[in-house]
Amino acid sequence: MHASLASIVRSNSPSLLAMSAIDVAANAPSDSVNVEAIRSHLPHIAQMFGSGDFSSPMLVHATNVPGTPELARLTDRVRFTYVATPRGGRVEATTSDPAALKALYAFLRFQIADHRTGDSLDVRAR
Repeated sequence: MHASLASIVRSNSPSLLAMSAIDVAANAPSDSVNVEAIRSHLPHIAQMFGSGDFSSPMLVHATNVPGTPELARLTDRVRFTYVATPRGGRVEATTSDPAALKALYAFLRFQIADHRTGDSLDVRAR
């Protein structure tokens, strides 16, 4: 499903913030089929990541994704939360642990580069 989402979404945009997130949005707000597909997929991703299962990014990208081994090891120090948005959803990641934050930024920088979102690689205030 993740691969098919790439063809229907406006963005798969990771944000490098103190609270980081992966936003996925349908191209058109009226596209209820794809909005609902995104909304059914992202809660599962948040649950998987929250339990330390980062196998999905490796399957999608066909490589070991930077930061995922550390995030799996530090899973008790990061909270992954699903949030519905008007055109899809967002998986928010929050942590106050420096090692987990470093791993999260490595993971998101890889996502930004690999998905070619054009998002900044610089950490910025929310």
